[in-house]
Amino acid sequence: MVRRGVRGLAVVLVLIASVLPTASAQATRGGTAAPLPLERLFDNTAVSDDSSPAEADFDGVGASLSAQDLAAAGWTPGRALTVQGATLTWPDRVAGEPDNVRADGQSVYLHGQGDALAFLVASTSGADLTASGAVSYADGARSPYVLTAPDWRRGPLATKAVALPHVNTPGGQLAEKARLYVVTVPVDPGRTVASVRLPRARDLHVFALSVRAATTGWTGSWATATSGYPAVGPWTDRTLRLVVHTSAGGPRVRLRFDNTFAAAPVRIGGATVAVQDTGAAAEGTPVRLTFGGATGVEIPAGAQAYSDPLAFDVPADARLLVSFHLPGPVAAAPVHRLAQQRSYLSGPGDHTADGAATAYPTVLTNWPLLTGVDVAGGPGSVVVIGDSITDGDRSTVDANRRWPDVLARRLLGQSAVPHYGVLNQGIAGNNVISDRYPGDGVSTDASGVSALHRLDRDVHAQSSVRTAVVSEGINDLLSGRSAQQLTTGLREIADRAHARGLRVLVATLLPCGGEPRCTAVLERERTAVNTWIRQNDVFDAVLDFDAAVRDPARPTRMLPAYDSGDHLHPGDAGLAALAESVDLTLL
Repeated sequence: MVRRGVRGLAVVLVLIASVLPTASAQATRGGTAAPLPLERLFDNTAVSDDSSPAEADFDGVGASLSAQDLAAAGWTPGRALTVQGATLTWPDRVAGEPDNVRADGQSVYLHGQGDALAFLVASTSGADLTASGAVSYADGARSPYVLTAPDWRRGPLATKAVALPHVNTPGGQLAEKARLYVVTVPVDPGRTVASVRLPRARDLHVFALSVRAATTGWTGSWATATSGYPAVGPWTDRTLRLVVHTSAGGPRVRLRFDNTFAAAPVRIGGATVAVQDTGAAAEGTPVRLTFGGATGVEIPAGAQAYSDPLAFDVPADARLLVSFHLPGPVAAAPVHRLAQQRSYLSGPGDHTADGAATAYPTVLTNWPLLTGVDVAGGPGSVVVIGDSITDGDRSTVDANRRWPDVLARRLLGQSAVPHYGVLNQGIAGNNVISDRYPGDGVSTDASGVSALHRLDRDVHAQSSVRTAVVSEGINDLLSGRSAQQLTTGLREIADRAHARGLRVLVATLLPCGGEPRCTAVLERERTAVNTWIRQNDVFDAVLDFDAAVRDPARPTRMLPAYDSGDHLHPGDAGLAALAESVDLTLL
């Protein structure tokens, strides 16, 4: 082995320093700053070891993130994290080293093509911080963007990527939540990103930046929205076998698992997919999935994992069995509460490969962790964001008679428009404006964060989404919100979705006369909302669900044939009437 003398090493370091610009002296080319990789621009230290809190100063007054808390959440140096479909790398720095950029107009080298930029950010201004930057493309074009970074100690927990239980300070550790956020902004998917100009806002901190790859080549066939983070089991060495119903079919499949709202990683030891025979029994032998070539995967807190593409013929309008082993222990998990579908839990052991139902004695009525099934090819997806009426409350269990299911079957049975996948992102009890579930911690409320807070995750980040349908708002009125507040929220949804290039449809609110809370006052507010919806120029089209199910003799009520009996939720016939009323060409 050749050893270099001290003097020789010093010369080498001087030469390197002379050709590698630093964060404080970004290289110039033609009078403008040449783009540098983000990590070369790090000029702030956010993470400290609990034993040495003074080694970091994230906010300018000595407070910082705990390295131990980050490790407990699975956010370890250099780890790739997938959030909202974008892969970002947590800075590969040890505690006490610079690990983020204070945004001050720096030019960041970034290369890639996709539908959005993804920023891992937080503000230290004490409030949400909104600022603008610019994207430069390889063909010389430029486009502006606007970025809002929530505050690391006061921002909404409902939209955070991860929340840590402590804040480190020189005077001691505070039992206070520290938040980090993933924020996406749209880019031109037809161009290649060459660099990104950060905003000029020194209290905006950027830890990571990437281009979210477009999901061209995949169509969402099934999806569900995480509605809460309840206590479960606890499950140790158990296999979950979830039953899901496809819309579009295809020759290959990939699955998505989300550890949304979690404070700790979850380990999936192995997973398989099969077509359902009956109950927990599969047709044939379940087929093994992989994750980055491995049979299992650990999903950090707040992150997600996609399985590798698998050659597996997914039938349209069919039931799949998705089985995954949890070595455990798992005491709480992100779930979609109202599945209207029986799934199954095994006794001890990894039973993912079992074709028979014998090992699965326990019935589940929710969907934990699994949030998406994509199929290869196809024309893209229609996403429905809604409440219990979309979620299928009061529909027949195991029959797939939610109105988006009926809509998907209508699409498959015609040739006038493409056979889009239909993704049901309804959550029973959900509001447009207010969070029912606070967005952090174990909770008994599983009605989700607001549509405004979950829009980016549950609509914009879905696979090959082309059209969004908004069908909710009655819960806002039932909780005392006004028509004006609700229409303001609906307008925001439309504006944000249009900024992503989506077509956006809105449904009128169903009549609910006869339900005790549907008073004359509420009816006036509902009528005002529907009048605004029918006359608005914000959405691309209106689905008049009110007209589809109301009783002509008593227009404040549903037709008895469509009423489930509670006067708020349609039954199977009413849900079918909603789907049948949709003009498919509007999608």
